[in-house]
Amino acid sequence: MGIFSRRQSAVIDPATAVGTDISDLADAPRSVPLDPAFQALTGPWTIDRSHSRVGFSVRHAMVTTVRGAFTDYDSTLYFDGARPSESRAELVVRVASVDTGVEQRDAHIIGPDFFDARRYPEMTFRSTSTSHEGGGTFRMTGELTIRDVTRPVHLQLDYLGSVLDPFGYERAGFDGTTTIDRTEWGLAYNQRLKTGGAMVSEKVRLQFDISAIRSVS
Repeated sequence: MGIFSRRQSAVIDPATAVGTDISDLADAPRSVPLDPAFQALTGPWTIDRSHSRVGFSVRHAMVTTVRGAFTDYDSTLYFDGARPSESRAELVVRVASVDTGVEQRDAHIIGPDFFDARRYPEMTFRSTSTSHEGGGTFRMTGELTIRDVTRPVHLQLDYLGSVLDPFGYERAGFDGTTTIDRTEWGLAYNQRLKTGGAMVSEKVRLQFDISAIRSVS
C-alpha cells in the first residue's frame, strides 16, 4: 500500500490559553484537525485493479528513468476517518506480473539477479501504524517483505477524494509514494559504468495510484 510530508500543527493563541504558562507552549502537544468528512469513509475497501497502478521507477544508466508496474496483486484496506491510527492495509504482489514494456527486461527482473520469482513469488506490504499529517495527507508505516527479507518502510498517502460512480460504487482515491534502497532487500545486482555510477540505481521509487471501492459486508 515514503513519505516524507509536511506536518501541520494547530496554532495556540496565548491570549486564550487561560492559566497556561506561555513559556510552556513550545512543549505542549500539537494536534492536527481532521476533516469531519473523513468519518464517512470509515470501513473496509478493496483496490480496483483495473483503475489502479502499483508501480515503480528507477534510474537507468544515470541518464534516464525506467518505469514499470505489477498487474497481479491482492489487497485488504481498512480506513478509519475518525481515528486514523486504526487504519490498516495489506498488499500481496505476485512479482512475476511485472511489466516494464520490454519482455527481455521483465524476464531479467523476475530472474535470480533481482526478484528470483521461482523461489520468492510474492512480495508483501503490511501496515503497522498510520498517522494524520494534516489536510488529506497521512503517513503509513509498515513492513515490506521481498525475497524473505522484511524491513520497515514509510508511505506518504495523499487522499484525492471520494465519489459515487455511475455504477453505484463508492470510490476513494489515494496516491502513495516511498523510496527504498533495493540492496537492503537483497536486490544487489548491478553493473558499473566506465564513466562512473551504476547501470541501475539502488534507489527505487514505489508508487501506488489507488482507486478503492467500498466493500459490501
